[in-house]
Amino acid sequence: MSIEEIIDKIINFRKQRDWDQFHNPKNLAISISLEAAELLENFQWKDLEESIKFAQDNKDKISEEVADLLIYIFYLCHDLGIDFLDAIDKKIKENDKKYPINKSKGKSNKYNEL
Repeated sequence: MSIEEIIDKIINFRKQRDWDQFHNPKNLAISISLEAAELLENFQWKDLEESIKFAQDNKDKISEEVADLLIYIFYLCHDLGIDFLDAIDKKIKENDKKYPINKSKGKSNKYNEL
């Protein structure tokens, strides 16, 4: 299924239920944050090794949370007319300038600390 088909499918799902009345930018941003917290909750109190094992052993559960996040992000982009592929491309170009390979490779420093 293409991205366009997925977006059409979720927009149609929302429209059939008349939920778009609740999906203003503020509510969608809140929902994105809440779903991100639900994803994070799966890793709460686990060390790095336990987190990796949990993610590998519970891909279905993690997948559900990721899907919830993406659906809300797609709704927000659709409603605001944001071309998310273009936004990602622009962000990668911006990050390429902020994090040149020769200064950032193998480092986790923020761009202003390189």
